Amino acid sequence: MRHSILSNFSRFFYTISSLKPFKSRTLSRRLSPVLGPSPYRSFSQTSTMFKVGDDFEKIQASRPDFKHDVPVTFSKPPKPDWKEGDGANDGGESLKKNHVEIDPHEDGRPVTSNYKLLISGMVPRPIALISTRSKDGKTTNLAPFSYSQVINHDPPLFVVGFVGSLEKAKDTLKNLAETEECVINIISEHFVEAANATAINTPYGVSEWDVSGLTQAPSSVVQAARVKESIMSVEGKLVETKEFESRTTPGKKTGVLAIIEGVRFWVRDDAINEEKSIVDLKVLKPISRLGGISYGRTTDAIEIPRPQF
Repeated sequence: MRHSILSNFSRFFYTISSLKPFKSRTLSRRLSPVLGPSPYRSFSQTSTMFKVGDDFEKIQASRPDFKHDVPVTFSKPPKPDWKEGDGANDGGESLKKNHVEIDPHEDGRPVTSNYKLLISGMVPRPIALISTRSKDGKTTNLAPFSYSQVINHDPPLFVVGFVGSLEKAKDTLKNLAETEECVINIISEHFVEAANATAINTPYGVSEWDVSGLTQAPSSVVQAARVKESIMSVEGKLVETKEFESRTTPGKKTGVLAIIEGVRFWVRDDAINEEKSIVDLKVLKPISRLGGISYGRTTDAIEIPRPQF
């Protein structure tokens, strides 16, 4: 199974983080070996965090409609008068809380617990909607990955993480490894449903372009197509891959890291400044990845100047 932004059971469904949760969850009381009895922990995430039940359509229907015209608003930081040495802005409240220590490889802990923990805690994450073409040029692929990030600008470098092995590589990783080319497309609000549809587990050779209804646009340097609807796309060349071995099942290859160099940038003309150096957030309206089947949108921002020593 390839690593995509959704697990198999949650494909084709999504929630927007800014919408009001349908209901909260409470975990049962449990014992901590360090802290003793822990209090009930109330979660504000939706009840469909990692599982879509038969009542999902009812839950979705109870939520407010998506507001397309929500502007990006800049507000003051939480403590505008913060000065050097002040620490957290909560008056010390966070220091009164305790933490639970978790060994990712403790006996009896399934690896899925690590997966859920990481994708719900390491948020928001950028999504790389990656388009590739097979080595023989006969098939195309489009899939989203939230184990992704830009890591350098000279040269422009990106990393993408794939669950699985090179030997049993599926779709995107197979094409990327064989052709050493791809396009990384950024997801915006206006095509989030179509991007989500590309997470479907189609067999190799079946194109997600058709499933999503997204439009292929020609690239300049690589053979793979850009997503025409994407406000920003990056043509990429594979630099190298590194395979990782499972800690719980020694000898089993469970992950592949791909380092990709950006060789061409494409930005929609109404989203780029005259110097071609800044993408307008108000036009980009990027969609980020949260835990479970949740997505986030960026409508609030703050500005804090970097300190100088």
